Amino acid sequence: MAAMTLQEKAKLVAGMGFKMPGMPPPVKGEKPKPIDLGGFILPPTDPGAYDIPEKVPGAAGRTHAIPRLGIPSITFSDGPAGLKIDPTRPNDKNTYYATAFPVATLLASSWDTALVKKVGAAFGNEAHEYGVDIVFAPALNIHRNPLCGRNFEYYSEDPLISGSMTAAMVKGIQSNGVGTSIKHFAANNQETNRMQVNTVASERAMREIYLKGFEIAVKSAQPWTVMSSYNKINGVYTSERRDLLTGILKEEWGFKGFVVTDFMGGRNAVAQMNAGNDWLLPGSPDQSDAIVAAVNAGTLSISQLDANVARILNIILKTPVFKGYKYSNKPDLRAHAKVSRVAASESMVLLKNEGEALPLASGKRLALFGNASYDLIAGGTGSGTVNKAYTISLLQGLNNAGYKVQKQLANSYIDYLADMKAKQPKNIPFFIIPPAIPEMDATGTISKDADSSDAAVITIGRNGGEWADRKVENDFTLTDAEKGLIKNVSNAFHAKGKKVVVILNIGGVVETVSWRDKADAILLAWQPGQEAGNAITDVLSGKVNPSGKLATTFPVNYQDVPSANNFPGTDLPLPPEQIVNPMLGRPAEVNYQEGIYVGYRYYDSFNVKPAYEFGYGLSYTKFKVGDVEASSPVFKNGITIKVAIKNIGKVAGKEVVQLYLSAPSQIIDKPEQELKGFAKTALLAPGQSQILVFKLSAADLASFYTDRSAWIADAGDYKVKIGTSSRDITKTVSFRLEKEIVTEKTHRSLTPEVAIDELTDK
Repeated sequence: MAAMTLQEKAKLVAGMGFKMPGMPPPVKGEKPKPIDLGGFILPPTDPGAYDIPEKVPGAAGRTHAIPRLGIPSITFSDGPAGLKIDPTRPNDKNTYYATAFPVATLLASSWDTALVKKVGAAFGNEAHEYGVDIVFAPALNIHRNPLCGRNFEYYSEDPLISGSMTAAMVKGIQSNGVGTSIKHFAANNQETNRMQVNTVASERAMREIYLKGFEIAVKSAQPWTVMSSYNKINGVYTSERRDLLTGILKEEWGFKGFVVTDFMGGRNAVAQMNAGNDWLLPGSPDQSDAIVAAVNAGTLSISQLDANVARILNIILKTPVFKGYKYSNKPDLRAHAKVSRVAASESMVLLKNEGEALPLASGKRLALFGNASYDLIAGGTGSGTVNKAYTISLLQGLNNAGYKVQKQLANSYIDYLADMKAKQPKNIPFFIIPPAIPEMDATGTISKDADSSDAAVITIGRNGGEWADRKVENDFTLTDAEKGLIKNVSNAFHAKGKKVVVILNIGGVVETVSWRDKADAILLAWQPGQEAGNAITDVLSGKVNPSGKLATTFPVNYQDVPSANNFPGTDLPLPPEQIVNPMLGRPAEVNYQEGIYVGYRYYDSFNVKPAYEFGYGLSYTKFKVGDVEASSPVFKNGITIKVAIKNIGKVAGKEVVQLYLSAPSQIIDKPEQELKGFAKTALLAPGQSQILVFKLSAADLASFYTDRSAWIADAGDYKVKIGTSSRDITKTVSFRLEKEIVTEKTHRSLTPEVAIDELTDK
């Protein structure tokens, strides 16, 4: 650092810029100009970015190299369900694919951190072998509302699940010697107006719900970088909030890496440096010039800039490019596809299985309905896209397993989809999700297929991605065509005494109550990655006993969602002459009036019955939860909870055991119960048992007291609830805390500018 010039430091903290495909490079000798994309202004690109070839075509960003000091340029790539790189390269006949792994919402449904770490290890190996230094993944924003377009990228409505899964993924990826960037920090829980929306939330809601997962991941896994989010929190862009990025993240939590902006996040490069947002993505010469001018003017101290630079340099020292790693461009994609398949099948959630409709016996004759059966959705759109070699359809998966799928029906769907895809508009902007193809009308063949098949399988598909949130009508709810398909197929097959199975190949929660009675079995497959059809078939066939549990609640109606009345917020007046661009959005405000009552915390506290509760999931076998044993009736330095789980069914399987805690609420409002621990058993044979051990610390008992700027475990009686979902609690045990414990003192942060009329159950 002592050898670096001010200009070199200013270039190091801003990236090399974004090379717009098809755009000519800046004219040498002329000042680079911004790029106007119909009202969305891209910053000017450093001319040097065109002089230096991309090491990894399709990567998301690069730092500036300083060759005279031996400082290389490091390369970032998008995630989070697999590496996002270009499959083709200039003057190169080879094709470079990456593995599409199951999306985060499916992985979270495994409740298995060891499994997620294995996925991370495979993911990280691909980054390592393709020459990527840091991956912009994983993402862990909370499922505040089921309509968020990027919920598929995020794990859960619960911060313990989100943080634990993120930590596991980070450890897996970083075990390869490459880095991660956990995102989006913080409260980026919608896509509508995401670059300008102001999130109005209490400090308690932020710390207990929206920051807690990040805290867990940072403290237990130390990701190399953290990505700040687009939105404002209580009036200030997150990338410009020193209390968030320096006070909470770096000082309170001990984060050792550096902070990067989201692509073009924030507005003021100098404010970002002062806040502790160390690196600017994609970066521009204007930002570097502004930083130099600010240091010279005294509005940015050299000590602050040095702190930003030091954090970047310390990470560069860890990178494969600094260590001279000779990457192969040949990761073992076949082995990673197997990892993807196992992870997907181990995570799927069996929502319904009446009359043992599943598993389906080998060799059955099946009628396969629904567009998504033939065109399965591996993952969402936007930065979560992966250029994969293939996606196994359900038709392929069933054929691979020896089932006899009705050929005439299959050919009708294949021809229909090919025709509809040919008619779709071409050259759709990358920030627009193509319209879904309407369900094929299969009415004329259903009766015949009911006669000639042993069972029916219907797949319902949903996709989503960046820049847009979902709608209630025909997205959260099924379309009339989809409801009609389920009704007509069920009527015809049930009349013949035959079963109907519905597969949900979705990226976000959908309404189920209006149609679920018509299905004998419902399998929630989420978006399972490139081995989708094989993984679903593994569960349908019984090769894999489903052991997934919901990490997000399925409500009966959208209006039951606690944030339904204030999502995605209210538009604010546009500045004069400003137009609304789909990417940039418009000024808006969203009020988190539900406070801490997100997901099951709301449903359980206010006695609102969900369609399928948090933690819910069926199996092909049955388990019994044994007696619960607490190490002491009085909490002192901690407490240990032991519970035995036994497989009392007929086939081998795994069970997820969940520990919820009800805490004293005489002083401040608290949820009815909160998840404080979870564990997944090994594969238990019939009659086999396993003892699970949970340890609770004082921090697990604590709630955040805003007026005292502290995490406090209140004195009083605590109830431990052991169950297999938030509504299926089978055993309880109590203990007492004699005196309150202040587990952590903090600094007042993220203070709202206005009073919030927060929800309370008092």
